[in-house]
Amino acid sequence: MLYNIRLHLHYDYERSAVGGRHHIRVMPQSMPGVQRVIASSLSFDPVSAERSEFTDFFSNTVTSITYRNPHETLDVTMTARVNVTRPPTMLDVSPNLAGLQKEIRSVWSIAADAPHHFLTSSAYATIDPAITAYAEQSLAETRTVMEAVKHLNDRIHADFTYESDVTDVRTTARQAFDLKAGVCQDFSHVMIAGLRGIGIPAGYVSGFLRTIPPPGEERLEGADAMHAWVRVWCGREAGWQEFDPTNAMVAGNDHITIGYGRDYADVSPIVGVLKTSGSQEGKQSVDVIPME
Repeated sequence: MLYNIRLHLHYDYERSAVGGRHHIRVMPQSMPGVQRVIASSLSFDPVSAERSEFTDFFSNTVTSITYRNPHETLDVTMTARVNVTRPPTMLDVSPNLAGLQKEIRSVWSIAADAPHHFLTSSAYATIDPAITAYAEQSLAETRTVMEAVKHLNDRIHADFTYESDVTDVRTTARQAFDLKAGVCQDFSHVMIAGLRGIGIPAGYVSGFLRTIPPPGEERLEGADAMHAWVRVWCGREAGWQEFDPTNAMVAGNDHITIGYGRDYADVSPIVGVLKTSGSQEGKQSVDVIPME
C-alpha cells in the first residue's frame, strides 16, 4: 500500500525560548520486507542554527537540532511517501512459554533486536504484580506464545476504554492499568509490561495508522494521528511479530513504522532542553493519504 504522509508538530512558548537542543524521531524508516521510504523531508520553523542526523541504538533515525536565538514557537513538519508491504500473517510456529525461555537463553547476541533488551522493566513499562497477574490469565487459557499474545491483545481492547483526556505522555503502564482507560500509548505500555512480567520479550512501536472514514463520509484532513503498537519476540521460528491492542488486530499494511524501542521514552517524537520560563502548549496533526 502506497501512502503520502504529512506530520505537523506545533509548540507555543509562554515566553521566548532562548536557545534549545532537541532530538526528533518522526521519520519513517525503510525495512526490507515491511516498508520502503520512497521520499521524505523534515523541516523546522524557525530554521535551526545547527542540524545533524544519526541512528540510535535501535536503528531509529534521529535528527538533532540546536537553537541559539530567541523564538516563541516551533514548527516541525515531516512529509514522506511510503510503500508498506507487510507479509501475510504467518502460521503459528511459536513454542510454549517453557520453550520460549529455552530459546531466549540460546540467543547470545546483544544486538538491537535481541530479545534480552525487552524482558525487564523500562521507564513507562515497569513489571508490576497486578499487570503480570492480568497477563497470566491469557497464558493459562492458551498453548503457544503467539496464542497468549493474541489473547492478551484482544482482552486489553475489550477491557479498556479509549479515552483521550484521562492520560498524557507521562502516564505509566500501572496508572493506565488502574484507570482501565487511555490511548494507544497506554494500551501498548500495559501489554508490554504484562508480557514482560510473564517472560515474553515485548517492545514499543511508534508510527502512523491510516484511519478509514465511515461509509459515505469523506476523510478529514488531520484526522489521523501518531499511533503506537507492540512488537513481540515469539521465538526463533516466528521471530518478531507486531500486535495492535488498541484495535485488537495484528499490524497490517495500514500500520506505518517510525521506530522501535523499549517504550515511549525511546521513540518520543521530540525530546530536548530549552531555556525559557512559563508553560508551553503543543499540537499535532497527521494526514495519512493512500495513493490509488
